[in-house]
Amino acid sequence: ASASVAAVMPVLWPNLPAAMVDYNNHLARMFVLARDGTAQAHPYYQVTWSLVPNLAMDLIVPGMGRYIGVEMANRLFYLLSQILIVTGAMALERAVKGRLQIAGFVALIFLYSTPFTFGFENFEFGLGCALWGFACAVWLQDRPWLVRFAAHTAFIVLLFAAHMFALGIYGFAVGVHELWRAWSRRASMTETFARFLALAIPSLLLAVFMAAADGSVGGSGNMWAFGTKATWILHILSGYDMVVSEIGVLALVWLIVALARRHALQFEQSGMWLLAGFSALYLAMPFRLFDTAFVDMRVVVALALIMPAFVSVSFPDAIWRRIAIALVAAITIINVGAVTIVWLSYREDFAAARKSFELLPKGAIVMTAQTGDGGDPPSDLRDYPMFNVPTLAVHYADAFSPHLFTVPGKQPVTPRAPWRRLEFPEQGFLPVKVLKYVAEHGAPAGTPPFVQNWTRDFDYLYLIGPSIPNPMPDRLEFVLAAPRFALYRVRK
Repeated sequence: ASASVAAVMPVLWPNLPAAMVDYNNHLARMFVLARDGTAQAHPYYQVTWSLVPNLAMDLIVPGMGRYIGVEMANRLFYLLSQILIVTGAMALERAVKGRLQIAGFVALIFLYSTPFTFGFENFEFGLGCALWGFACAVWLQDRPWLVRFAAHTAFIVLLFAAHMFALGIYGFAVGVHELWRAWSRRASMTETFARFLALAIPSLLLAVFMAAADGSVGGSGNMWAFGTKATWILHILSGYDMVVSEIGVLALVWLIVALARRHALQFEQSGMWLLAGFSALYLAMPFRLFDTAFVDMRVVVALALIMPAFVSVSFPDAIWRRIAIALVAAITIINVGAVTIVWLSYREDFAAARKSFELLPKGAIVMTAQTGDGGDPPSDLRDYPMFNVPTLAVHYADAFSPHLFTVPGKQPVTPRAPWRRLEFPEQGFLPVKVLKYVAEHGAPAGTPPFVQNWTRDFDYLYLIGPSIPNPMPDRLEFVLAAPRFALYRVRK
């Protein structure tokens, strides 16, 4: 219990900025949703609900926010997601082994893994629910089919509403486990077909209903990046510091290898099948699926949270037990410490951002660019969370931002018709040198529409990244600066 409290301390720390990459962009959308249907409805954005498999926080946070404040509701939602991750891993281990052993400790290690520190809130919530769903599937695997069917259907509906990829992980894990059961029990083809049909029916019905309701699943852009598969594994533990992640991963690998050589590790039930299945899935999964990035990386985290439930550890002696506990505690403390240091470093930037929102006139149209070379993510991951902070101007200044998440099929918020031409698809943040070139020479072929006349269309420009001199003194008027950003007014 004390380890769990220590692990979530950054979230519980009052007034500590939640410096995660997508977190503040999601928070801005929550404000828009909370204001919908009131006299304070947003002037630039409208709410368009549809059957979208990515709505966990959109359904929960705005309603809570009307009573306790949107910022507090969003932070509690993130805390709930963390609790679901840890307890879900422990529940799965209890279902498989009949006891608790290592899953909770491993979950704490991965509590600030890259997908979670990048602020993929709906995915984290959904993955926690998926772990609980898999645990229920194991608990009920020998119960009557109607009981299993009812529980499975409930989790399918819950996970569909939460996040599509979490639903996919749940379905894949349960499917592999059922394959192992059919093989190990030498079940007849009839029994195997019946069990898989019971698993498939809820998903098929949901797909038919979604098609009839004209639902959608994100965009259509897919991209594979096989060259990053090995590096993702090394960099999965920390979304802020690659060195911290590499040290933690290598330490875990050393511990696993050392215990395996001493015959201290043993697979339980479908453990070997799940390891092989998720490894193959990771290799086959694209980096970007339905215009959602870092998809293959999420498979690694899911595997890390599932596998401890299916591996029993018998320490050779008390010394090895102490070594394992000390190593796991050290990795967790270092990772949480790295998170806390980064979040503390953002206090001045967040205070300056709030000040900048007060300086914006109500209804300003603001753009965000970066002083770097356009890398997404940037070379220093500690600066990555700043990229989405300016989207909070959407709430605090009733501003329009082309970077607010408003992708059809993923979010229920869209720009109102007159401003849809200024939308920017999720393709990173442009370097300011591109804006400068367009301003001086005109827009070359292929320039995104919202950039082509940016000096006319936008009122203010946030420049994210290391401080540089005013890049266009004749077109930009300096307003305010902080360590990680500067605000300029666009001269008309």
